[in-house]
Amino acid sequence: MTVVLAQAATHDDGIRKIAALSARLAYVAMCLTLCWGVLTATGWVRRLTGHHALRTGHAMLAVFTLATGFIHAAAFAFLDDPFFTVLKLIVPLADGGTVRHALGIAGFELMLAIAVTAGLSRSFKYLSWLRFHQLAYVAVGLTVVHSWIGAMANGHLAVVWIAGITVLAPTVTLAILRWLPPHRLIRIGLLDATPVGPPRQGHTLTMRVSVDNQRCRRYGICQSEAPEVFRLQEDGRLQYSRSPDPGLTEQVQAAARACPMRAIQLQGVEQGVDR
Repeated sequence: MTVVLAQAATHDDGIRKIAALSARLAYVAMCLTLCWGVLTATGWVRRLTGHHALRTGHAMLAVFTLATGFIHAAAFAFLDDPFFTVLKLIVPLADGGTVRHALGIAGFELMLAIAVTAGLSRSFKYLSWLRFHQLAYVAVGLTVVHSWIGAMANGHLAVVWIAGITVLAPTVTLAILRWLPPHRLIRIGLLDATPVGPPRQGHTLTMRVSVDNQRCRRYGICQSEAPEVFRLQEDGRLQYSRSPDPGLTEQVQAAARACPMRAIQLQGVEQGVDR
């Protein structure tokens, strides 16, 4: 009997070590995935390094995150502990499950759904897919809370603290910067100044807008800045006004500044005002 109990304890010990290691790898990979996604979507990699970011790198990090996250969750199914049933590992709060585990399950399953829809993006309406993909920020938040509560519950906070903060700090910073308004990003040098300056005294400014379809990746940022000029269609095509109303000049300039791929070109034509 003693031998059996000792073997069971050794078995569970090994499983828990696998779960802990895969959890830490998944945590780091998740933070790197979000960072690389933001840097790719905003074009900040090119601004900081002079080179374009590869979207395949973002996808590879996402796959690694899901793989290690799956190993972490699946490991608990092999424990001799009867608390961890398959139902509890799949359905949040099922059969007396804890909030800590529910956060991890919800975060992982949301990431998995986002990954699946990313691979099938052509089968969905583009705007719907884009909005759903942005739920990755929510998924990361849920998983981070799960990780830190788990570290505290298992007595691993001292180990996770330095490494966890090290990768979490830039992740949170980039996530915040991603949603800052353009004028604040201009102040800190992450966006260029106004592409087209104000007209000289006695002149009016007629703006011409063009979009480089080879560079445009249809992130929809331009629409959020100037919805009356730029509009993403449900099939993913970008529709825009080539000669917007002069009253929308500031909005169009903000859209051009915010475009991560610098696909929007503005040309200002000054015309004299009759007196």
